[in-house]
Amino acid sequence: MRLNFEKNGNGRSFSLSNRLCAPRRALPPEMPLFDGRRLPLDRALVMGILNVTEDSFYAASSVTGESEAVKRAVSMAAEGADIIDVGAESTRPGSRAADEKDEMDRLLPVISSIRRELPDMPLSADTRKASVAEAAVEAGADIINDVSGLGLSEESARMIDVAAKSGAAYVLTHTKGTPDVMQRSPWYDDLFAELFDFFKKKAEALEGSGVSRDSIIIDPGLGFGKRVSDNLAILANVGDFFELGFPVMIGASRKGFIGHAIGKTEAAGPDERLEGTLAISALCAVAGVNIVRVHDVAANRRAVDMAAEIARHAM
Repeated sequence: MRLNFEKNGNGRSFSLSNRLCAPRRALPPEMPLFDGRRLPLDRALVMGILNVTEDSFYAASSVTGESEAVKRAVSMAAEGADIIDVGAESTRPGSRAADEKDEMDRLLPVISSIRRELPDMPLSADTRKASVAEAAVEAGADIINDVSGLGLSEESARMIDVAAKSGAAYVLTHTKGTPDVMQRSPWYDDLFAELFDFFKKKAEALEGSGVSRDSIIIDPGLGFGKRVSDNLAILANVGDFFELGFPVMIGASRKGFIGHAIGKTEAAGPDERLEGTLAISALCAVAGVNIVRVHDVAANRRAVDMAAEIARHAM
């Protein structure tokens, strides 16, 4: 079977199937951030995950202490990270919300120090709390990576206000429930209808409150209230999301559904999910996904670049 490579409005995607790489609304060539930093939108970007909490589903991604976090960030930059996403609260299935003060105490010094050490690196703050997001932007973050799905009533209203007033880029993630309960028998009558309805309504709320459309990134939320089959269907049809007209981010790195997909009879643990993650990152690069959020920067950088190089030689 021959792969059909077709340039889209951004001049960079090609087609494996009608729905993996669907036609999309053209995006601007880049997303402006603070202090002249910009995110190019004409290639797949690698976002490195930096956890400053001990409660992570993948222990190797966590660091303790400001100096160790900065060292890890510098290492990620050298390995080819385009963005570094710093989080101080675990959102793994079954986890409980972190105390606000504890989250700030862990997160803010790290963002400030990384900003001093890597002044040109786009930084993302992974948080569900408006107060933490606001302080993180003041500390040097360019992006608010919010996995709450804006489903926390008053807190969501505050988060939207922070996104609007700060001018930071905002990642809108679909989730079904909070992390402590989201994987308890999630169910969809029509997965894509629900996802599209969510993104349209939430994006309208963001824009209506003053968030620039050009600052919104969407994330289908793999593993956030999804069955294994839902996660795989999202990846197989990821091109559908381009029709919404926003940059698309995929966070699949070492997640449980990979273990189920490759383990077959018994789910493979986080340490055994690198190859599955690399396959997804390459698929995303081929499909035209804008950002892949990963633990292993160097390996994913190579996978993404290899996929892009193959695409470049399409005839």
